[in-house]
Amino acid sequence: MTGDQQPPPLIGLTGRGRRAHQVHGLPSAWDEVPVEVHFGDYSAQVTAAGGLPVMLTSAASIEALAERLDGLVLTGGSDVDPAHYGAEPDPNLGVVEPERDEFELALLDAVAAAGRPVLGICRGLQVINIWAGGTLHQHVPEHLQLDRPPAERVHDVKVDPATPFGRRYPGEISVNTYHHQAIDELGDGLVVVGRSPDGIIEMIEHERHPMVAVQWHPELLDDLDPAFVWLVEAARRTS
Repeated sequence: MTGDQQPPPLIGLTGRGRRAHQVHGLPSAWDEVPVEVHFGDYSAQVTAAGGLPVMLTSAASIEALAERLDGLVLTGGSDVDPAHYGAEPDPNLGVVEPERDEFELALLDAVAAAGRPVLGICRGLQVINIWAGGTLHQHVPEHLQLDRPPAERVHDVKVDPATPFGRRYPGEISVNTYHHQAIDELGDGLVVVGRSPDGIIEMIEHERHPMVAVQWHPELLDDLDPAFVWLVEAARRTS
């Protein structure tokens, strides 16, 4: 790297907590060993956008991460415990990860206070909404289409071109869909950027923080998504 080249911004990626028995191929004697699972497509998209991805562990210091990271991706995964938004569990509530909930909400506090940009994906959008004081619909089964190939675009999203995040996309896009929860009441400071035809909120941005999120999984689609480009560009400005 030459002296006038800026190093790629360091982008943290959250993961999923598991036990070794949930991961194929590990010895049975390790069944209860904690495992943190990260999906490679997130890293590939961050790299393609010009960032340097790093996989985060919940064992790390929140304060140190907020200081060292230039940007953050809150990735997809399990349902968020509805206790975080004052609701009782729906009968269709899936697996929750209390430790991950606590880690991501605390990390979001610290990263936002440091002025670092954040991209939320699927669960990540929901975490951002809860962090901002919003609530969730706990079960929207028509949006959970796990039998579809990852890159298959299932429904459209109408994008508001009047929003800064929305201007990075065409007025209407087609996306995949792998979620069974969605935003109900919108959190403080959040703005709706895009909706599906049935009214589900699919894109948001924050009025006061460099924070955007999408409800689909752009990392699984064929093209580099503008959300990752936004994140790396914003991280360069704040690093």
